[in-house]
Amino acid sequence: MTTGQATERVAIVTGGSGGIGGAAAQRLAADGMKVVVHYAGGAAKADQVVESITAAGGVAIALPGDVADPAEMGQLFDTVQERFGGVDVVVNTAGIMLLAPVAEMDLDAFDRMHRVNVRGTFVVSQLAARRLRPGGALINFSTSITRLQPPTYAAYAATKGAVEAMTLILAREMRGRDVTVNVVAPGPTATALFLDGKTEEQIDRLAAAPPLERLGTPEDIAESVAFLAGPGRWVNGQVIYANGGIG
Repeated sequence: MTTGQATERVAIVTGGSGGIGGAAAQRLAADGMKVVVHYAGGAAKADQVVESITAAGGVAIALPGDVADPAEMGQLFDTVQERFGGVDVVVNTAGIMLLAPVAEMDLDAFDRMHRVNVRGTFVVSQLAARRLRPGGALINFSTSITRLQPPTYAAYAATKGAVEAMTLILAREMRGRDVTVNVVAPGPTATALFLDGKTEEQIDRLAAAPPLERLGTPEDIAESVAFLAGPGRWVNGQVIYANGGIG
């Protein structure tokens, strides 16, 4: 959307220093939204996203915070409120992926992943539920792995199954607020998170799996985000599988 309304809208993108988060931030900025690029440890990358947006004529700032810490994220929402007057869109891409077979998964790693992916999503969703303005949208992130079920992904998929459950219930709890709540579930996407630790052969095999015969790009996923954040007002309480038809 490039209407006057869109130029007044404000979006927070958690994990905005990452591949999908950065692409989503830039795509929403291209639609005229003022964008807050959240980061945890990637300050330099978040600044790069902000610079890219401002160079293209958009408005963006980078803000830090631990998504699982309600005080830190509450402060982030307060800062956005003070700076821009409110929040209309929250895109929650922040997450980590730690892989191992169930029999070998380190439970400290399991707990760390649940803290970020489940508790973090819950904290941000709670704040969004309290603060999103009418006409707003919350977009959480799952994964197509919940359908594909490959070995070593059980703990990660469990966190995303939890994200889907809480998000779809929240959509029903937001009755009367004129706020949509959805999940985007990407398939194999060419990001650092996905490519790390994979051989060229593994990457080629995954790229050949979808009928479209390629990996997704962060920009592909950002288009789904832009649709749900803008014109897709009648899509609510859904999981959108952005995966090129892989499953």
